[in-house]
Amino acid sequence: MSATQSFYRDRAAEARSAAGTADLDNVRDRHLTAAAAWEQMANRLARTERMRAETDARKAAERECAGSIEAPAAA
Repeated sequence: MSATQSFYRDRAAEARSAAGTADLDNVRDRHLTAAAAWEQMANRLARTERMRAETDARKAAERECAGSIEAPAAA
């Protein structure tokens, strides 16, 4: 299964919900720690996807530019 941002954010929401219903402080803390970790994973994935899109766009522009340079001009 490929993890998505929404998957990570859903898990974080579930952990926060579980923290809200926890009777014991240590259980609440464990759920809040898990929620923070899920959010961090979602943020990391968002950053990775953004960087990948920027890299792909840059490479496409470089290919386009290289293709126009290599194309012989019509006389």
